Order: sequence, then structure tokens, then C-alpha cells
Amino acid sequence: TLSSKGTNLAGTALLSSTRVEVLDATTKEQLCFLDKVDPHSTIGDIKSLFYKSCAQWYPARQALRLDTRGKSLRDDEILQNLPVGTTATMYFKDLGPQLGWTTVFFAEYIGALLTYLVFFFRVPYIYSHTYALTSSPHPVVTLACVCHTFHYVKRLMETIFVHRFSHGTMPLRTIVKNCAYYWGFSAWLAYYINHPLYTPPSYGELQVKYALFTFAMCEIGNLSIHMSLSNLRTDGELVRRFPTPTKNPFTWLFFFVSCPNYTYEVGAWLSFTVMTQCLPVAIYTLFGFIQMTIWAKVKHRAYIREFKDYPSVRTAIIPLIL
Repeated sequence: TLSSKGTNLAGTALLSSTRVEVLDATTKEQLCFLDKVDPHSTIGDIKSLFYKSCAQWYPARQALRLDTRGKSLRDDEILQNLPVGTTATMYFKDLGPQLGWTTVFFAEYIGALLTYLVFFFRVPYIYSHTYALTSSPHPVVTLACVCHTFHYVKRLMETIFVHRFSHGTMPLRTIVKNCAYYWGFSAWLAYYINHPLYTPPSYGELQVKYALFTFAMCEIGNLSIHMSLSNLRTDGELVRRFPTPTKNPFTWLFFFVSCPNYTYEVGAWLSFTVMTQCLPVAIYTLFGFIQMTIWAKVKHRAYIREFKDYPSVRTAIIPLIL
């Protein structure tokens, strides 16, 4: 009996810790060896331990995999639940410099906002010197600037007060591409809308008013969805839930689509296209719709996989269609 107890104790001791070997995914060179790691540790914990040994790679720069070409492990995955033995071999890939999502959004949105205003105020050397620092005689041009400014100020306010960010980050090189996209398109739209030769919409004031009303409704709807998503998971709540409609009528679009925030976003830019009757705006709206459809489909499939009772009537972004 004594021998049996000794054997059980030895077995428990063996299972009480795991060794983790971290290799470079490209060269297979050993970068770090972590001894006596708690099996209940998460991948996030292991990244922190790795960072203590290799300070040049902070946790957000690290991607750890069980295979050189496998999927990166999530930070919340637990070591003992992975298909590893008493010694876990993980392969490290450097993701490069990272920035937090708040910084990312501020860079994208402030740049787009200021770029548009440069054209609206007709800063010298953009158009002919005759028009430097002048204003357009068409009210729709001023209205378009107000709408564009409101859109990005709303996004900035949501970034500060509404959105709940995890510890996720974005690679610096991706931020550069995103900023080029937002700033570049903003400049392209603004150049034509604020151009001295710009002509107002074909159906005049009526077209502008209907488009403005739709734009405002879509902006309110987009904000309502973001607030609903922000309240979906409170701090400390472990159970994940999928979004559902609330008493706010703007959230009732959740009855039909998984990502109504994208639906409202596309609606706002379609309205802006009708209001300005400007081809570059239409092209920007099309590109935005394609990208948001991709994101919405990914999110929609994730909801279906995770929740067995997910409403079958919902589509990704366009009710009953897409």
C-alpha cells in the first residue's frame, strides 16, 4: 500500500508541471526552454514567460504554434488541453511591431477627417490659385462636409466611449496600408466634391434631403448596434452570447442579419453617394461593401459554429439575400 501511494504521488508530481520548448519556426533553433510550467497555464501565460527570457519579443509580437505551418494558438487556450506530452514543443513566429486597436482607429479616422477638410477649405495649391481659400456656392458641398465630418467624429467618439477592445493588436505594416486606404479615398472623394467645377445632384434639393434623412437614420442605426454589441458582454461575464434585438428599434435588424452595423454602414455611404452624386464616392462605397461582406460572412459562420440555437433566418449583411 505504501509503495502504491508513493507511485501515485510520483505520478501527480510528474503531471504537476510541463516543460515548454520554444523553437524558431523558420530555423528550428531553440529560443527558450521553460521548465516547470503549470499545465493550467494559458498560451498568454506562456507568452509572458517567453517574454521574460527574450525581452525583444513582447507578447503581442508572438505567434506560437504546435506545427511550423499550423494555426497560431489563441491566448486563452490552456496548455493541458493541447495535444502535447510532458514536454511541449512550440514554434515561434515574430509578428513584427504592433499597435493597439485604439491607436489604429485614431490614426485611420483622424487622417481621413483632416484630409477631407483640407480640400473643403481649398488650401492653396490644390486647385487653381483663383479658388484658394474660397468656398463652394452649392449648399450640398457644405452639407457633404458636415456629414463626412460627423461620420468620422462619431467613429472617434465610439472608439473612446463605446467599443470594448481586447488585448488584440495590429501589425504596424497593416496600419500603414489601412491609413493609405482611408486617407487616400478621403482625399479622392474630397477633391471632386469640393472641386470648383462640381455640379449638384440631378434632382436638386429633393434628392439631397432624402439622402440626408437616410444617412442620418443609418448613422443612428450604426451607433445603436455598436452600443448593443458593447453591452453584450459585461466585465467578468464568462458565458458568451450572440447579439439579439433590444427595445431600441434600430437593433431590430438583428432579427434578419448577423452584422447590422455593416448594413447600416453601407446604407450611410450609399446615401452619401446619392447626396453628392459623385462617382468616386460610389466606388468607395462598393469597395467598402465588398470588404464588409467578407467580414460579415466570417462573423456569421462563427456564430453558427459556436451557437447551436443561432437563428436560421439570419443572413450575414443583407436581409434574406446575403
